[in-house]
Amino acid sequence: MSLLESLSPRALAAPESGIVEILNYARGRDGLLPLWVGEGDLPTPDFINRAASDALLAGETFYTWQRGIPELREALSRYYQRHFSVDLSAEHFYATGSGMQAIALAVQALTSPGDEMIYLSPCWPNIVAAIDLAGGKSVGLPLTFADGRWMLDLDRLEKTITPKTRALFINTPSNPTGWTATRDELKAILEIARRHGIWILADEIYALYYYGTATRAPSFLDVMEEGDRVIFANSFSKNWSMTGWRVGWIVAPPELGQVLENLIQYSTSGVAQFMQRGAVVALDDGDDFVRENIARATKSRDIFCDTLTATNRVETLKPEGALYAFLKIDGITDSRQAALDIVDKTGVGLAPGTAFGEGGLPFLRACFLRNPAQIEDAAQRLAGFIRAL
Repeated sequence: MSLLESLSPRALAAPESGIVEILNYARGRDGLLPLWVGEGDLPTPDFINRAASDALLAGETFYTWQRGIPELREALSRYYQRHFSVDLSAEHFYATGSGMQAIALAVQALTSPGDEMIYLSPCWPNIVAAIDLAGGKSVGLPLTFADGRWMLDLDRLEKTITPKTRALFINTPSNPTGWTATRDELKAILEIARRHGIWILADEIYALYYYGTATRAPSFLDVMEEGDRVIFANSFSKNWSMTGWRVGWIVAPPELGQVLENLIQYSTSGVAQFMQRGAVVALDDGDDFVRENIARATKSRDIFCDTLTATNRVETLKPEGALYAFLKIDGITDSRQAALDIVDKTGVGLAPGTAFGEGGLPFLRACFLRNPAQIEDAAQRLAGFIRAL
């Protein structure tokens, strides 16, 4: 038996990320415009860095609260009151080592081996891997794509539920499609979950990146009632340019507190206290920076999408939310090979739709949270490539 053969079948079955494959292929090239991952080009702002640095130099380097320092949980409570108009006590919040860990811990809390969790596809691939690595069964429900827009069939969603279904994973605004549920759709999803006695794992990380008339996207917090089975996973990565910090949070009923604390203890044993100090300042003092990021994303989204749709070879319309253009380009059927070709011929790094599951095959994802001048350059390079197909 080889070394690999002696490992857990579950670990061996974990797929290579189709996004990371393209990164590894092209990372470090001269003149590269990297639009492949979900982050912008701005570093974390100084006011956040200073708070973390001051705490580090002050010796805040010991073990800390598993659920998060009280100051962070209270800051999260203020953030939700300010942006979502809900009064949630600090006992609803749990600091995690990234939004990815928030999702993974929630999956562990909600599912046992063999249980099913339904997700909407195309979908960020990490959620599927998190379900499968926990021993659950990921069940994809494809969104419908027509006339450049993505839509959810609520009847089909309910018919996908089986006696083994324990939860629905709902990411809105969506990575990668930009699909954003309306308030009525969220209410209908919640009513389905109530009828079947199942949980909702809500990923609302892009809630503030919304291009409608409101200041944020609709949230399950707008329609849920006390006692509803909803857990939220979120992250500091996108709003405050903190992708490399790996700090996130969970919002959950206080009744789940000891369970979630235990799961944190037996995975990371908590988030570094000095990093949490930076997170507190991000929440309390970072609204202006978030607004600047959203304005930047809005301008770059319009430049990117307008330039590419002008080729008359790109079907996808401007996304309603999140940070991504999910492009369906005439003549491209294998997005993995196309991503490799595009980075070789144009120097623009895109994520292949093959990485995002069923329905993603002919698409390519581009993150537009960057300097508008860079986005204009990337769009022009891609437009030239598309016209030459």
